[in-house]
Amino acid sequence: MADENVADLSSFRYRKVFQAGNGGQGGRQKKHGARGEDIIVPVPVGTSVYERMPEGREVLIADLNRHKEKVLVARGGRGGLGNVHFATPRNQAPERATKGEPGEERHLILDQRLMVDVAIVGLPNSGKSSLLEALSGARPKVAEYPFTTQRPVLGTVNTGTEIFTAVELPALIEGSHQGKGLGNHFLRHSERARVLVLLLDGTSPDIVRDVDILKRELSLYHPSLPLKRQICVVNKIDIPEVRARMAEMEAALRGAGKELRFVSALSGEGIAELASDLSRLVRQAPPEIITDGGPIAVFRPKPKFRRGK
Repeated sequence: MADENVADLSSFRYRKVFQAGNGGQGGRQKKHGARGEDIIVPVPVGTSVYERMPEGREVLIADLNRHKEKVLVARGGRGGLGNVHFATPRNQAPERATKGEPGEERHLILDQRLMVDVAIVGLPNSGKSSLLEALSGARPKVAEYPFTTQRPVLGTVNTGTEIFTAVELPALIEGSHQGKGLGNHFLRHSERARVLVLLLDGTSPDIVRDVDILKRELSLYHPSLPLKRQICVVNKIDIPEVRARMAEMEAALRGAGKELRFVSALSGEGIAELASDLSRLVRQAPPEIITDGGPIAVFRPKPKFRRGK
């Protein structure tokens, strides 16, 4: 059952087997046994439930994206029949009964995708954490080295008239869709976002190439992502060198066909306008398209040398 009070799936790391209660024994005078206790397993809103089939294939059973939404994943077995069910006029007390049937047993995979309005994606050191903090007041880890963010960070943005949620995802790099870096494992959380922010580092020597990398990694991860509303945001205009190149970058990026904004997450310049733009895009975005996500690629590079050599 989807429960908005459950934050994530971390509790399933320690408990992997869930078993409902057994039914009771039948009694004398036609008394049937008590029903076994149902077991309801709470999961975060946005959890997809898959069944792992014997051949290894994973089949989507349900997508729980509303509070209190439920899915029955395993039924209990039917109770056995006592001798009264086999009585006849000639044999009032037959010595015959049937045993109860075993309940269903399933191997399930739970996959959480955050329910958010806006997802912020960018290359390392583009200022994703600083932007989320400036927009929402959230307190993600901010530092001057790449891959500061190692798990999604949520924030709530209040424009004064509207409220929406935003998530900062770990940095993408070339090959993220293949499992390289940290971004691939968390790109699933961008699937439910209604708007994508492509955050760009204004100090980059080739900002057009940066946009191309982000767009390519998103499309290679899942074909639905390029269909979402997107806005390019150039950060760090508080730096004089970046401000001096704004006209040049605007001319280069207009060809990308996306809305473009310039901000400074550090000084706050352009943040209020960006929040208003994002609120408008969220409002205009079409209804979410639910996808089955697909498997997560894992990058395991071969070691360059053997241990002990």
